[in-house]
Amino acid sequence: MRNLTLLTDLYQLTMGQGYFNEGKHEQRAVFDMFFRPNRLITYSVAAGMEQAAEYLENLHFDESDIAYLRSLNMFSEEYLAYLSKLRFTGDVRAVREGEIVFPYEPIVTVSAPMLEAQLVETALLTFINHQTLIASKAAKICAAAGGGVMEFGLRRAQGADAGVYGARAAIIGGCVGTSNVYAGKLFGVPVSGTMAHSWVMNFPSELEAFRAYARSFPDNCLLLVDTYDTLRSGVPNAIKVFGELRAAGYEPKGIRLDSGDLAYLSKKARAMLDEAGFEQAVICASGDLDETLIRSLKQQGACIDTWGVGTRLITSADMPALGGVYKLAAVYEDGKEVPKIKLSDTTEKITNPGVKEVLRIYDAATDKAVADYIVRAGERVDETKPLTIFHPVDTWKRMTIEHFYVRDLREDVFRAGARVSPVRELSEIAAYREREQAHFWEEYLRQDMPHIYKVDLSDALYKLKQGLVETFRTR
Repeated sequence: MRNLTLLTDLYQLTMGQGYFNEGKHEQRAVFDMFFRPNRLITYSVAAGMEQAAEYLENLHFDESDIAYLRSLNMFSEEYLAYLSKLRFTGDVRAVREGEIVFPYEPIVTVSAPMLEAQLVETALLTFINHQTLIASKAAKICAAAGGGVMEFGLRRAQGADAGVYGARAAIIGGCVGTSNVYAGKLFGVPVSGTMAHSWVMNFPSELEAFRAYARSFPDNCLLLVDTYDTLRSGVPNAIKVFGELRAAGYEPKGIRLDSGDLAYLSKKARAMLDEAGFEQAVICASGDLDETLIRSLKQQGACIDTWGVGTRLITSADMPALGGVYKLAAVYEDGKEVPKIKLSDTTEKITNPGVKEVLRIYDAATDKAVADYIVRAGERVDETKPLTIFHPVDTWKRMTIEHFYVRDLREDVFRAGARVSPVRELSEIAAYREREQAHFWEEYLRQDMPHIYKVDLSDALYKLKQGLVETFRTR
């Protein structure tokens, strides 16, 4: 396992030196990670928590790390000696990977000595921002496709780690496989892929190229048919080879389209394959696809069974960063919680103070999620009585929920530095995402003009926040 302790911004270490000098380095602090809304965020799929947990378990400065920090001539020997023995000793609560999450709610909370809690900010944001972004993009692409999406983005990813962990996140979001062989080995997920245009170009003719591939892979023969002319050459030659395969006792897998008018070509190719008796042969499409184009193709009646999605998935092309943040929510003085708040002229950037929990409220009759409810730690919601919730800014917007039940959205991941959450298989995480996504009305998850899902504050938390705002505004 790589030691990623130095995967941090320098200011985390300079603040650490300051906390150490001021005797604040072991003061208990609570930080929340959450993300803010923008026009492209309808919902998100939480991911990256496993890599974050592995990082925390392995947190330590080795001799080469300390030597490098010493070479910067910025840090005292006493501070470096302290860092050389540092391990993560805090508590972490977080949503499960695959959870459907929304802006403003704390998806991870770190409670630890100040220096530790501050130090881990950058790495946690790195792991969770990236994978949540890609898992969310994958979920939207898979929803548009209705399934059958394969992640094909390694060569276009922003680096090897982005390709590997992007593939992992894509599986969480609903992809059924990846072209990334290393990710397949590392995470135990299906890998897929057949040929490139270079294979076809390397033979004297397209037909000879197809026959050669069929000889090597008679049980899994899927042919790329758009190298020269899809309908006059590619599909007819594929049909010839499919006939030869069937005569030898094998059934062909299908064809792949990678360019051109995919709606038109897929419909024509489907008719040709069916007429030749290959009704079960699949048509796979690839080539700069995303949820918008896939949805358009389906509306045009495209006869496409599976989708290979690369660049626009692995880079989340229309929104290349999630924008998650990590903010101080409280410190402890003499064992008592002291809530902290960040103010801003932009109302949406004012943080929610104090130690909190996140509850999901479900309609008891439909099992559909109604709202997420951020409460102060220790608050309880009486499920036997109607609950009135209100918008955290436009408080006149209110709703009373009559028959409901609540679920704590988060679980303990670390207690006193020891990991207590299980390591889950990627298939289990993906299945969890699918189950939880089914608890939401389509109106909340749709791509265009979604209904805004409610994320509200309890009355006690709202009063705490407004009281702190007023206190600081009048100073």
